[in-house]
Amino acid sequence: MAVVLRYVNKKGQVIERFVGVQYVSNTTSSKLKEAIEQLISSTNLSMSRLRGQGYDGASNMRALVAVAKGNENIATFFTTASSVVNIIGASCKRRDALREQQQKDIMKALEIDDLETGQGLNQETTLKRPCDTRWNSHYDTLLSINTMFHPVVKVLEWIVDDVNQDNLGEANRLLKEIQTFDFVFHLYLMRFILGITNDLSKALQKKDQDIVNAMILVQRCKQKLQSMRDDDFDDLLGKVSIFCGNNDIDVPNMDDLFVPQGRSRRKAQKITNRHYYHVDLFLTIIDKQLVELNNCFTEVNTELLLCMACLSPFYNFTAFDKQQILRFAQFYPQEFNDRDLMKLEDQLGLYIVDMQSSTEFSSLKGITNLAEKLVNTGRSRIYNYVYLLLTLALVLPVATTSVERAFSAMNIVKTSLRELLAFENCTSVEKFLDPPLAGSSSCHVGSLHY
Repeated sequence: MAVVLRYVNKKGQVIERFVGVQYVSNTTSSKLKEAIEQLISSTNLSMSRLRGQGYDGASNMRALVAVAKGNENIATFFTTASSVVNIIGASCKRRDALREQQQKDIMKALEIDDLETGQGLNQETTLKRPCDTRWNSHYDTLLSINTMFHPVVKVLEWIVDDVNQDNLGEANRLLKEIQTFDFVFHLYLMRFILGITNDLSKALQKKDQDIVNAMILVQRCKQKLQSMRDDDFDDLLGKVSIFCGNNDIDVPNMDDLFVPQGRSRRKAQKITNRHYYHVDLFLTIIDKQLVELNNCFTEVNTELLLCMACLSPFYNFTAFDKQQILRFAQFYPQEFNDRDLMKLEDQLGLYIVDMQSSTEFSSLKGITNLAEKLVNTGRSRIYNYVYLLLTLALVLPVATTSVERAFSAMNIVKTSLRELLAFENCTSVEKFLDPPLAGSSSCHVGSLHY
């Protein structure tokens, strides 16, 4: 487990520092807590000073995919999709063949007037590789396979027909698997689901994001998933059937008995194809997504974020709400006792008048800028309780991309360490890393041990 601390320095600036890597025997909450306590104590920091909750956009996106993968058929689908991307991307020759086939398909469609033309349309694309630690990667992968399905089939056929190609057997297996109704149904189902959560996923990775809009997006995602669950199965089935017809893929009769693949038919439950695809897949996967979103964004932590949003200086502090800010302070009883809450209430009245009447505060774009400006103008001492709330809010929001860069830096250091030690017998690699790793000034190489 990699640990990154986020804090506010004396200048009101948000700082993120990579602390270290801690081994964990498993990922239960109790074991993670123990590991964090051990690491914090080893750095002479106090656990009692830790505050905040984290909402990492990448983790949310990964969680939604992981929940779907809890279904064995969806898990198999993602494995197949990843294998398709890997085998075609394994060589420049195959990527060139994919690009050439795509161009042929576009030209053919244009000749028969079956493709819309215009600026920005029909751009050349590539297969996107899915990655569990990159935002939106799974969605991009499904989009690329969907739009390039015919070129992908042609390249796989080319690999199978050329006896000199590597991975011939793998290509033949993938060719058979992707040209099935099951694969196409899974492709459309997960594309639609991840498409609904895509905007939310992107919003959750923005620095100094608008929390109110993020919470609105959470609600919109839940509403859209529920609407899709209630009304959109037949529409999805129709799109899948049309796609299969255009690509010569057999569509099963929905009223026939479902035949499970790779399982004993005698023990299989007697259900129709419609029941399987509607209930066992469509409804089950969407329900899991709704449960996951409800678990990630409970009523309590949603209220916390919405209260925090009232500190925003956007549009000359129009989001300011005294009662919501006081409610936000109540989430931190160690900082705000009853007497402190009364002082904060009195302080907020003067604070908002000062902020809205001062031109130097009128164009601020986030609470980070607000905290820095309060320090620069000396008002952090005048409005000490408000400033304390701001520092608590600043360690609360979504993990920013600097956390992601810290993980990337670890991989670079690890790789560099192995490569350098292969050439020289040295005890430190710091002198080789000049200039410092981009975006990783907080990573101290000497503190990483492998």
